[in-house]
Amino acid sequence: MPASGVSAAAIAARLSALGLPTRTEEHPRHTSVEAEVPDAFSAESWREVLDVVAEADRFGLLATSLNGRTLWAVVRKTVPTTGDVGGPSYQR
Repeated sequence: MPASGVSAAAIAARLSALGLPTRTEEHPRHTSVEAEVPDAFSAESWREVLDVVAEADRFGLLATSLNGRTLWAVVRKTVPTTGDVGGPSYQR
């Protein structure tokens, strides 16, 4: 598993330990973690959640009246240091 996957898995595990069901997805440039946040969530729990997602490269909260609140966090994958870093059109 890439380092981003390990970091994302750690974030997901910590959120799960706080009682939030999580989903983790691999993407080409990052790994994402999402968690549904219940309406009744204490201020202390929010502080703990913020400590967890602060480990991510980006995070946010999507809140809608239809779908409730979804917390998300993104961990970027590292750029390879060898090989064809520039891609197929890169001119050396």
